Amino acid sequence: MSKDSKSFCRRKNRVRTKLRLATKKGGVRLSVFRSNCHIYAQVIDDNNGKTLVAMSTLDTELRDKLKGTGNKTAAEEVGKHLARRALKAGIQKVVFDRGAYLYHGRVEALAMGARAEGLEF
Repeated sequence: MSKDSKSFCRRKNRVRTKLRLATKKGGVRLSVFRSNCHIYAQVIDDNNGKTLVAMSTLDTELRDKLKGTGNKTAAEEVGKHLARRALKAGIQKVVFDRGAYLYHGRVEALAMGARAEGLEF
């Protein structure tokens, strides 16, 4: 196992531990996944095991509006649209789950977009 993969696993476990504590109190989490071409975000209720709201760059609402899907502007738009859907569903406060990704680049842009539309975390 290389040094990079060890730090990746450590970071992932550290984030998971904090999320478990926060979601046990009844919170829902905003989970982020990014690939080279797209970014995906879901608001998940872990207590019931259900996805409440989801959004990605593949969504028909966004696909036609975006020039590219693997950049920061696309991630910010996904965050804004996800926040609007969450607020419409009655969700105002979430716990941000960045997984093992650093809070930088597209992950940060998605979070800033969601915060700009009124989602709290």
